[in-house]
Amino acid sequence: MSAARVKPRNDQANEPSSPVVRFGADKPLLLDAGVTLSPFQVAYQTYGELNAARSNAVLVCHALTGDQHVANANPVTGKPGWWEVLIGPGKIIDTDRFFVICPNVLGSCMGTTGPASTNPATGKAYGLDLPVITVPDMVRAQAMLVDHLGIDQLFCVIGGSLGGMQVLEWASSYSERVFAALPMATGTRHSAQNIAFYEAGRQAVMADPDWRGGRYLDAGVRPEKGLAVARMIAHITYLSESALHRKFGRNLQDRSKLTFSFDADFQVESYLRHQGMTFVDRFDANSYLYLSRAMDYFDMAADHGGVLSDAFKGSKTRFCVVSFTSDWHFPTEESRALVHALNASGASVSFVEIETDKGHDAFLLDEPELFSAVRGFVDSAARARGLHR
Repeated sequence: MSAARVKPRNDQANEPSSPVVRFGADKPLLLDAGVTLSPFQVAYQTYGELNAARSNAVLVCHALTGDQHVANANPVTGKPGWWEVLIGPGKIIDTDRFFVICPNVLGSCMGTTGPASTNPATGKAYGLDLPVITVPDMVRAQAMLVDHLGIDQLFCVIGGSLGGMQVLEWASSYSERVFAALPMATGTRHSAQNIAFYEAGRQAVMADPDWRGGRYLDAGVRPEKGLAVARMIAHITYLSESALHRKFGRNLQDRSKLTFSFDADFQVESYLRHQGMTFVDRFDANSYLYLSRAMDYFDMAADHGGVLSDAFKGSKTRFCVVSFTSDWHFPTEESRALVHALNASGASVSFVEIETDKGHDAFLLDEPELFSAVRGFVDSAARARGLHR
């Protein structure tokens, strides 16, 4: 699927360069916050063709700063889709074989209703008037999209990090609609350390004078410095110490000696500053607050009386849980706890721990062992589903 015309960054919140489904007052979304959201919209991309039996649909759930442009050029940055290493014609998630759907999550800024979207009650951006969003809210909105597309059961739901949380929520709340689930680099709740890192990022955004109490779009400004710092903080958690050392060590940036200043003397400093400043060109600051908060609030055991296995009781879904040895954002021990809970619930589950020094972001990168595991699981599930090549 080719990308549509490029539009200004903020316009993507209301008129994205992708298909949109708009749900009116007759289809409100009940949020965990105890209020309804109506009207609202969901932006998404699709790749491949839905078969006659409507049995080959793969739902891809994106991470915190991802979007629906999983396998096509991003309309804001022009860069390739964020998972083109995995998804496309002839690739592991073969779009000549599967119908791939990737929605932008609720609370984001690329066309699904979020804080940068226009509030129909005021004609201005929602800002902090948008209710706080949770991962179950995101999945309920996605289920309405899947209903709209006329799909009763998804062949597979796949995603990493926040995307993996969505996969787990799908498999818990809509188990009869998920034949196979592939959660990667994720957990069933945020650790105290993760909450702490994200809170530091949120405070950086809100401390920026241009945040304006969340009304910066009305003022025609953006809290770029605060959002850049938030991105820098988070990006550190996505990498491993060994990867940072391998890439940068203590190497100096375009200089032969220290400047005895607060300039970016070291390559790693320059790298983080670049990551921060390029991020603000494509992402909304309030969306960062909302989506990071949704990750903090996610706690599957707490939602099921403190018993994690009860979240998957009676599930017929086939699971493949993937973790990475150097991921300290969602360490392997959390995936093992998930696997134990799935076993206790009687679910069919396999577990793969990938040896890598690339950290949390490994699920987005060219990892042959990951590709082999995903291919094996998808092919096995497809045979069981009767999806022949």
